[in-house]
Amino acid sequence: MPKQNNKAVIGFEEKLWSAADKMRNNMDPAEYKHVVLGLIFLKYISDSFEEIYRQILVDPEHYEGQEEDRDVYAGENVFWVPKEARWEYLKSNAKKPEIGKMVDDAMHLIEKDNPSLKGVLPKNYARPDLDKVRLGELIDLMSSIGLGDKESKSKDILGRVYEYFLGRFASAEGKGGGEFFTPQSVVKLLVEMLQPYKGRVYDPCCGSGGMFVQSEKFIESHGGSKHDLSIYGQELNPTTWRLCKMNLAIRGIEGNIGQQWADSFHNDQHKDLKADFILANPPFNISDWGGERLRDDARWKYGVPPAGNANYAWIQHMIHHLSPAGIAGFVLANGSLSSNTSGEGVIRKNFIENGLVDCIVALPSQLFYTTQIPACLWFVSRDRHDHKFRDRHDEILFIDARKMGTMVSRKNCELTDEDLKKISETYHCWRTKDCKYEDVKGFCKAAKITEVEKNGFVLTPGRYVGSDYVEEDDEVFEEKMAKLTKELSGQFEKSKELEAQIKQNLKSIGFEV
Repeated sequence: MPKQNNKAVIGFEEKLWSAADKMRNNMDPAEYKHVVLGLIFLKYISDSFEEIYRQILVDPEHYEGQEEDRDVYAGENVFWVPKEARWEYLKSNAKKPEIGKMVDDAMHLIEKDNPSLKGVLPKNYARPDLDKVRLGELIDLMSSIGLGDKESKSKDILGRVYEYFLGRFASAEGKGGGEFFTPQSVVKLLVEMLQPYKGRVYDPCCGSGGMFVQSEKFIESHGGSKHDLSIYGQELNPTTWRLCKMNLAIRGIEGNIGQQWADSFHNDQHKDLKADFILANPPFNISDWGGERLRDDARWKYGVPPAGNANYAWIQHMIHHLSPAGIAGFVLANGSLSSNTSGEGVIRKNFIENGLVDCIVALPSQLFYTTQIPACLWFVSRDRHDHKFRDRHDEILFIDARKMGTMVSRKNCELTDEDLKKISETYHCWRTKDCKYEDVKGFCKAAKITEVEKNGFVLTPGRYVGSDYVEEDDEVFEEKMAKLTKELSGQFEKSKELEAQIKQNLKSIGFEV
C-alpha cells in the first residue's frame, strides 16, 4: 500500500490484512476480498447498533424499554441488526465448525430487515473452500476493534480501514482490480480541481464509490455539509456495484447508483440527469462495448465513436450528462490525446472547436495498480464563458505532471500532497479572473486554440509546455500495430523476392536449393 496513505493508518489494518491473507490459501483475491470486506461491514453496523442499544439500557426513564424498538434505531440513522446477526453472537460462536453458516444467516437477516441492503451483502461464508478455523480467528481479531462507536465514526476509522483494504486488494488482485479502485491521490486531484461544493455529482462507472467518498470529504473539510451534494452513479460489474453500496452505507452517504448494476451505454440508469460535476475513471480502451448497436445514439453529438474503442463514447456520454454550467474531470489513456483512429481525431477536433476542453493533465507513470498504460486527466467544461471566471473560450490549459510523484513501492508511484496543491492551484489560478496566471516552462502552458490547431488538434501536454522530459510514445496502440504490421508485410514480400533471387543465382552456377 502506498506510504502516503499509511500516514492515515490507525495501527490495526496490517494485522487485519495479515489475517485475511492467511485465510485465502488458494483463493483468488477477487473472492476473498468479499470475505473480509463483508465482515468489516457486518462489524461496523453491529457496533453502531450496540452503541444505541447500550444508551437505551443506561437511560431507561427516557427510552422506557425500547432497546428492541426498530424505530428508535431508524431515528438514529442506524441499521437494525437482529439478535442472531449481532457481532457478540458471532464472536461467541466463532470456534464452531458451523460459523460460516452463521455468518451467512446473519447477512440474510440483515438484508431482510433493511431493504436498502437487499442483494448487497456477501453470503458464501459456508462454502467448503473457506477455512472455518481461520474465519473464526479473523472474527476474534476483529472483535478487539471498535468500528461503529462515535469516536470511531468521528475519526472515520471504518472508512479508512475499508479504503485501505480496497487498495491492498487492488494491488494483490492485479489485472481487473482497477475495475473497483482508483488510486486515492488521483481521486483527490480530480476532486481538488473540480471542487464540488454543492450540486449533483455523477460517476457513470463508479466502481466502489471512491469519487463520491472523496467529494464528501472535500465539502466537509471546507465547512460544508454532505447534504449539499446529490450523488448519482452507475456500475456494470455486479460485485463491484455491491461494494459501492456497502462503501456508501458505512459512511452514511445517500446516493442513487441505480436500481441494479447496469451498462451506462446500453441501459443508462440516469437518462434525464444533468450533473453539475462528473468525476470518473472509465476502463481504458474497451473494445467490446457494443458500439455497433448504438450508431445513431443521441449522445454522439460530436461524432460517432469507433466500435473498437469506448474512450470517445465515455467522453460524449459525460458531456451529454453535463448541466449548462457543469464540469467533468476524468481519467483516460494517453492515446486519447492524439488518436486519429476511426474518426477519433475529428471528434476531438469538434470538442476543441466547440470550446469544451478546459484542461489536460499528463500524469506520472506507475500510478495505477492494474495497468502500466500512461494516463492523463481530461477536464471538460460548459462554463468557459461564465462571468464568475476568466473568459477561457479560446485557450486550453496544459499541465505536464509526469516528473511529479514519489515511488512508494517497487511498482507504484503516488502524487504527494504538495503535487496535488501545485497542480490544482495552477488550474484554479488560470480559471480565476483576479489571479495572475503565468506559464511555467516544462510544467504548464495556456495554449490558444490556434496553436492546438497547428498541432493537428493533438492534446499531449509535452508538445505545448516545452518539457525536457523524454516524450513517451503517445502513438495509439491500434494505429502503431497497423503501421508495424503493414511494414512487416512489406518486409516479408521483400524477403520472398530476395529468397527467389538467391535460389536463381545458385541455380545458375549449378546448385539446386
